Amino acid sequence: MQKRVMPSMMALQCFEAVARHMSFTLAAQDLFLTQSAISKQIAQLEATVCQALFHRSARGLALTPAGRMYLGEVRSILNQVDASARYVMGYGEADETLTIAVQPTFGITWLVPRLRQFMQAYPHIQVVTKGDARPFDLMQSRIDVSLFYGDGSLPGADCHRLFEADVAVVCAPDILPAAGLASLAELEQLPMVQCSFRPEIWRDWFACQGFVPADAYRGPRFDTFSMCLQAAQEGIGLAIMPRMFAEQALAQGRLVQAWPFVQPSDGAYYVAHASHCAALPKIRHFVDWVRAQAQATQPLA
Repeated sequence: MQKRVMPSMMALQCFEAVARHMSFTLAAQDLFLTQSAISKQIAQLEATVCQALFHRSARGLALTPAGRMYLGEVRSILNQVDASARYVMGYGEADETLTIAVQPTFGITWLVPRLRQFMQAYPHIQVVTKGDARPFDLMQSRIDVSLFYGDGSLPGADCHRLFEADVAVVCAPDILPAAGLASLAELEQLPMVQCSFRPEIWRDWFACQGFVPADAYRGPRFDTFSMCLQAAQEGIGLAIMPRMFAEQALAQGRLVQAWPFVQPSDGAYYVAHASHCAALPKIRHFVDWVRAQAQATQPLA
């Protein structure tokens, strides 16, 4: 096996500090080292990577092309080391960090409005949320708990079913005809807000009713259901999404259900955690809490 090229962390820190200040003196002050110690670390680093990292002249310092390229890599490494250390620090008994991965719209419309209750019940647990529409890899992403929509299958994880998410079409009241929509053919003439995350959702909704639209992919497009929800409230068009996301806006009259048919969910929302972490108190507390919340607040049919 080929020997790894492994510069010391001190050398990387010295290089980043010198590149940031363009001064050995200021870098030394920043790191509480002597200027000669900084110079020695830079010389050792240049010897290790077999490249000059700085141009030295009477006018001062400048990064070489190799130095400019390496600086981005070194900053990424240092940031990763810092993040990893802070992540480990969160496993203390007295002050724990719980990192929750959640799909953005679910986080905005369901989790965040309830999260204060959990934080009040467990004030020693610091909550960190990460939003992404894609599924998270619990084993690789340093995620404690994931809330996701799917079939309840994640490698190496225990998945607990929360509830289904039936799909409905909603819109601002003023974009509907006064007499309401008489047919699906009339409905498809209105702007249909598209969600990039679920491009087939309109086609599937129409298909469940035995209707073939002229073009189920026509209309303004947004990345997430939360953006589609806002677009609907602004009167941009009809939005289709899990009805639970629109419950609050429907209850407040900012949205109405444009068509009575509600498509049964083809999956469900789950809370998941790595199987080997099931006994961790912070994970057990959150999973129990979120399952109780789901039971108490089942989305309306």
